[in-house]
Amino acid sequence: MNPFSKLMLSDDELQLVTNTQWILTKRIIIDKVNDLLGEVAANQQQMIKNEKAWLPAAVVSSAPKIAKGENYLQLPYLLLDYPRCFDAENIFAVRTMFWWGNFFSITLHVSGVYKEKFQQKIIDNIGALSPDVFICIHENQWQHHFEADNYTGVKKLSKNEVQDIIIKKPFIKLAIQFPLQPLGRYTCIA
Repeated sequence: MNPFSKLMLSDDELQLVTNTQWILTKRIIIDKVNDLLGEVAANQQQMIKNEKAWLPAAVVSSAPKIAKGENYLQLPYLLLDYPRCFDAENIFAVRTMFWWGNFFSITLHVSGVYKEKFQQKIIDNIGALSPDVFICIHENQWQHHFEADNYTGVKKLSKNEVQDIIIKKPFIKLAIQFPLQPLGRYTCIA
């Protein structure tokens, strides 16, 4: 039996599978985003170097890491983790994410000893945050989408509500997203 005899493609699918240009364009875009994340990492390294006096040694000594994937909620993504310290209980990371078709985002993610160390500073400075900052309300700290069950705007909550989230959760994630639509040849987050 011919294994291809059961393969049925719609007209749209057939058009895509026979068109190499769109997949080559995707690769060019991914390469450009990867280069951009490399520039972001270089800028962050300079910032960490300038602020190393008050940062934990593990944070200062960490190296940037860019990861690529094809399936975060079925779409391609790139992640830059820097600074990054991940172990079973203790996380300190700044994650810059490109999620195909959705957004760029930057997330501060702390747990364990890093949460203990920075929790009060974060609480004390909630009022100074940009109105565009979101706080994670989900129980799973590895979700990155900005749907209402995962993040809520900090400015939509009272200071007490934000403080309650920060204190009760085993992790803190503060994030901001940048829509893809205004991006073009003149816009850059680096």
